Amino acid sequence: MQSLPRYMACLALLLVAACGPSGPAAELPGEDPVSVINEGPDPVVARVGETEIHRSDVTREAASQGVIDEGGFLPVTDPAFDRIVEELIDQRLLAIEGRRRGLEDSEAARERIAVATERILGNVLLETLIDEAVTEEAILRVYNEQATLSGRSDEVHARHILVDTREEIDAIRAQLDAGGDFEELAILYSQDPATRMQGGDLGYFSRQSVLPEFAGVAFSTPVGTVSEPFETGSGWHVLRVESRRATETPGLEEVRPGIVRFLTFQQIENLVRTLREETAIERFEIATEMPEDTAAEPGPEAE
Repeated sequence: MQSLPRYMACLALLLVAACGPSGPAAELPGEDPVSVINEGPDPVVARVGETEIHRSDVTREAASQGVIDEGGFLPVTDPAFDRIVEELIDQRLLAIEGRRRGLEDSEAARERIAVATERILGNVLLETLIDEAVTEEAILRVYNEQATLSGRSDEVHARHILVDTREEIDAIRAQLDAGGDFEELAILYSQDPATRMQGGDLGYFSRQSVLPEFAGVAFSTPVGTVSEPFETGSGWHVLRVESRRATETPGLEEVRPGIVRFLTFQQIENLVRTLREETAIERFEIATEMPEDTAAEPGPEAE
């Protein structure tokens, strides 16, 4: 059974339920088997009456349904390809019949066509702007700027013990100097609920990801040694540096999707801001109460 568009799914189920079991599906009049393999940059995938449906129509519909991402590619071998082609055929048939009946000139159709036209024009404008702005040169420029800012940096893997007072941390430091186990003391005494049961383990962190006073101690303490007690806004700490590693700037292909999203949002935001600044816009308050002439008539029970 050919797949139907989503808005016909309920009708199809009703028809199946009403007709009950049936034999092999009969070939519909006018349906010819595919006999021509079309080629070219945007080949025809179906002909409906005097109109054509192109591969680009299938791609656009697949993106609108979320089957592929915008700008993505739907292979002919994907089962969704044939399903979408059949949906577009049904949609085209209904549109042709609607025109034959003169429905495109109805008030309901004109209103919806006007709304759809605005949405389509806005989308085409944004697509054009993005195609012009999100170029390989722009992507490479943003990548180089980010690489220059981040560069090569170090990360430290450390454990810490947090307590409230200087007296407490001095006592803990004395136990560490006497051979006490850092992880056990963290479990016993640390006031940091996020790391206490992991023996104070903070994992790897960069200088920019922690408080400056914490980073200053962590990145100046040699690997395998315990720091002197120090204070932050959270309380008093000692930490032990487990290891240190250098991080490299990620490659262009790794960060390309994020850069494309950044440039896209930037272009949209800049355009909308400019248009708002250049165009007179008025907002109006509307009544929250129902007007008297449209208020519901009281029922018999109100009389």
